[in-house]
Amino acid sequence: MKLKHFVFTTLALTALTACGSPSGQQNNNQAEAAQTETSTVPEYSGIAVEHTFAALPYAYDALEPYIDAQTMELHYSRHHQGYYNNFMKAVEGTGLENASLEFIFEHMSKLPTALRNNGGGYYNHSLFWSVLAPGGQGAPSPELSSAIEEAFGSMEAFQEQFNKAATGQFGSGWAWLLVKTDDSLAVSGTPNQDNPLMDVAEVRGTPILALDVWEHAYYLKYQNMRGEYVSSFWNLINWEEVNHRYLMAIN
Repeated sequence: MKLKHFVFTTLALTALTACGSPSGQQNNNQAEAAQTETSTVPEYSGIAVEHTFAALPYAYDALEPYIDAQTMELHYSRHHQGYYNNFMKAVEGTGLENASLEFIFEHMSKLPTALRNNGGGYYNHSLFWSVLAPGGQGAPSPELSSAIEEAFGSMEAFQEQFNKAATGQFGSGWAWLLVKTDDSLAVSGTPNQDNPLMDVAEVRGTPILALDVWEHAYYLKYQNMRGEYVSSFWNLINWEEVNHRYLMAIN
């Protein structure tokens, strides 16, 4: 029994560090191809952005027992770091090296796939870490609570719709709570590393809450029981951060 458990764990770790993790290999002609593909994108005229890889705001074991330390270490130090590294390589030579991610996402349909996958992975994970807190933190503000009730009818109905988006996402992807351009709230799901800021998204808006449903986010602890992982998520939400993002989005 111990041998079988060791073999399963070894295989799972090998798969998780390989599958879903961005490849480090780059095409020799990437910069030239990227420059060609970005020729129809307007010149970025906003404030220059330095894209950095932020430290995780808590220890790897801080989200126990809902997300285990080993998953957090792999998820942050290999997957997220990999997306950041490959985004920096993909953006080189495009003229967008210091453009905001929001600007890049706004023109995503005109940009190379490497920017879509890795820029999305870089941004999505950064947001994900920020809306988690050990044991959860705070509660929805009166303003956010009112918006949730207006959009979904109740907090319970919102949670049900969000859970449905997360568990119903086929394959890899994300579930989102977002603010649309009319300041109303919506729940959506996106495949792979897409997000609601991208012009390719079916439902567009500013995301204020995110849940990663790629298998590397939960498989070591939950295996194929994604629903249990989604349910556990509600014990970890940093509502103070979500409230702040909501106010920023409507203002």
